[in-house]
Amino acid sequence: MDWQGRSDLFIDGAWVTGSGEALDVVSPATEGVLARFKAGSPADIDAAVTAARRAFDEGPWARTSLEERVALIVDLRRLLQEEQESSAQLMTDEMGCPITQSRAILAGAPLDIIDAYLDVARDFPFQEIRSARTGRALVSHEPVGVVAAIVPWNSPLGISVQKVVPALLAGCTVVLKPAPQTALTGFLFAELIERAGFPPGVVNVVPADREASEALVVHPGVDKVTFTGSTAAGRRIASLCGHDLRRVSLELGGKSAALVLDDAGLDQTVEALRMGAFRNSGQVCTLKTRVLVPERHRDELVGRLEAMVGSLSVGDPHDEATQIGPMVTQAQLRRVEGYIAAGSEQGAKLVTGGGRPAGQPRGWFVEPTLFSDVDPNMSIAREEIFGPVLSVLTYADEREAVAIANDTSYGLSGAVFCTDVERGLTIARQLRTGAVELNGSAIGLGAPFGGFKESGLGRENGPEGLSAYTEMRSIGLAPDVEIAL
Repeated sequence: MDWQGRSDLFIDGAWVTGSGEALDVVSPATEGVLARFKAGSPADIDAAVTAARRAFDEGPWARTSLEERVALIVDLRRLLQEEQESSAQLMTDEMGCPITQSRAILAGAPLDIIDAYLDVARDFPFQEIRSARTGRALVSHEPVGVVAAIVPWNSPLGISVQKVVPALLAGCTVVLKPAPQTALTGFLFAELIERAGFPPGVVNVVPADREASEALVVHPGVDKVTFTGSTAAGRRIASLCGHDLRRVSLELGGKSAALVLDDAGLDQTVEALRMGAFRNSGQVCTLKTRVLVPERHRDELVGRLEAMVGSLSVGDPHDEATQIGPMVTQAQLRRVEGYIAAGSEQGAKLVTGGGRPAGQPRGWFVEPTLFSDVDPNMSIAREEIFGPVLSVLTYADEREAVAIANDTSYGLSGAVFCTDVERGLTIARQLRTGAVELNGSAIGLGAPFGGFKESGLGRENGPEGLSAYTEMRSIGLAPDVEIAL
C-alpha cells in the first residue's frame, strides 16, 4: 500500500485535506522522509467531533443491534488480517520496530484483541433485571457517547483497536487521534474502516499535534477521552477532563520491577527478560526495566544478563535477524543517551552497551545497555527511560525487595521469578501494580489491564474494558412488570 504523498484526514466517511501544518513521517532507521501529510487543526477536530456527534445523536449507530455492530467488527477483523503483512511493514517503516516483532505483536495483536472483545460482548450484561427488598430495576449499560481516542506511536494499530473496538461494540462513535510519527498507520486503519462499511461519522481519524489534541480533549461534543501515553501528558488530560467532569481513561507510564527470588531458575529468568525488558527496542510501558536480585546471586545473574544483552542484534529493523531497532525519533534517542550518561555519572556500573552500535552511521540507534550496582534513588531506577536500558539492583531479603519494587510513583506492571509458585504468589500480591507476571506468564486479553498510582486510571480489556465505554442507567419496575431482554 503506497502512502507516499497522502495528505488527507478521514472525517464523516470522507477523505478531506487537513488544514494544519505539513508534517513529515520520518524513518528512524534511515532518517529519510517516508511521506508528508497535512495534520489536523482545531478546526478539523471540530469537524470530526461534529460528525461523530451527529452520527451518535441522529444516526443509526447507537440504535443498531449488537449483532449488527458485531458483523461490522468481524469484517474489520478480516480486513486487518488481509493487511497484516503490509501493516507490519508499514509500522516497521514508521517507528523502527524489528519486523519479526511487528508481524507477531504490532500486527498480530489487533486480531487477538478483536477476538477477545467479541467474546466479551456476546456475554456482556447490556441489560439485566436486579431485584432487592427495596425495589426492582431494569439496569442497562448505555453507550457513553462520543469517544476521543488518543493513541501513541509505539503500538499504533493495536492500541487503536484496543480503544475503538470496545467503543464501537458499546454503541459509541469515535474520533481517533493517531500520533504524527505513525500517521500512515492511522490512515491505513481509516481505509479499513471505510472498506468495512461503517456509517459516516462513526469513526473519524485525525492525526494532529499537541494543540489540536488538546482541542479534542476539551471539545464540548466529546463525552469520554481515552488516552495511552506518558504520565505527564496524562496528568494534563486528567486536569482538563476534571474541569468539565468528562469521563476519562488513562494508560500511562511504568517503571516495572522484576523480582528474582533466591530459588528462581536464572536461565529461564534471563530468557524471559530478552523480550520482557527489550521488546520493541525498549519502547514499551510494561517492560521490566528494574531487575531485583538477592545480593548473593548478583554476580551470577549479571553475568548471564550481560551475555544475553550482548547477543541482541542491533540494526536494520526490516532484517529478520534484528532484535533491537532504532529509537522512534532523534529526540527519543537523545533522551535515552541522557539517561545512560546520568547512570554512569551517578555511580552505576555500565556492564555493557551504552553507545552507538558499530556499523550504524545513520539512524537513531543506541546499543542495548545493562547497568549493575544501581541504587534505588538513581534516575535510571526511578524514571521511565523508554529505551533498551536495564538496571540491576540488589536486596537483602524479600521484605526489602517488595519495598524497593513499590518505591516508585508508577504501578503498571511487574514480575516475580521463582520455583515455589505459592511463595511467588505471596510476593506478587504485595506489589502495588496493576499486573504481575509470574515466571514470565502474560495476563492475557481477558484480564483487566491498567495501572496503580501514576500509571493511570481505569482498565482496558475484559468486561471492564467494554464497560468503560458505557454509562449505567436504572429504571424502576413494579414487581409484576415483565420485560423482554
